[in-house]
Amino acid sequence: MRSRTSVDLFRYWNTLRGDRNLPRRDEISPGDIRLLLPDVFILQRQVSGPIRFRLAGTRICTLFGSELRDQPFSALWEEKEMTDLDRVAGRVMAQCTPMLVSAFGRTAAGDEIELELLLAPLASADGRNDRVLGTLSPLTCPRWLHLTPITALATSGLSVLHRDHDMSRKDVSTPPAAANIGIEGGHARGRVLNLRVLDGGRRD
Repeated sequence: MRSRTSVDLFRYWNTLRGDRNLPRRDEISPGDIRLLLPDVFILQRQVSGPIRFRLAGTRICTLFGSELRDQPFSALWEEKEMTDLDRVAGRVMAQCTPMLVSAFGRTAAGDEIELELLLAPLASADGRNDRVLGTLSPLTCPRWLHLTPITALATSGLSVLHRDHDMSRKDVSTPPAAANIGIEGGHARGRVLNLRVLDGGRRD
């Protein structure tokens, strides 16, 4: 994980779940994560139809220039990736497996920003694993951020998060410069989607 927001929410989620696969929605206390709330979202699987936002923090909505509540999660992504990202969120719920998504956000003018999404399984009050607790965090801060909306996200990597080891704050790295993440002239060079496994979890 490269975002402190991702690390902090992951550790909170991991503490809540204890020895279980996932915590319940009603166990989350907003006061415990009040500093993270602007970057936090909750998704829910519908009986029929796409996975939708149940809520989205103010900074996330500002990034996209609109209220995201009740919007499909897949709508954030480039058209060719919509189905795949809906499946990723569904896999997080079905397998109770947290995942980390690396992505680039693009504006209508062609500007890009690197972001990180944490997707962690969350149960409804009745115990159904039909929700995702997540964060969406920019890894850089260009001048246009929060002034020009992101029109679509494109994935650059997926990571399955193991929960058997502690993910400490020392694992958070400083976001690289644009030259180091493959951006030329505001556009990313050809990226290959990859999957890797990261250790992370509660401290025994």
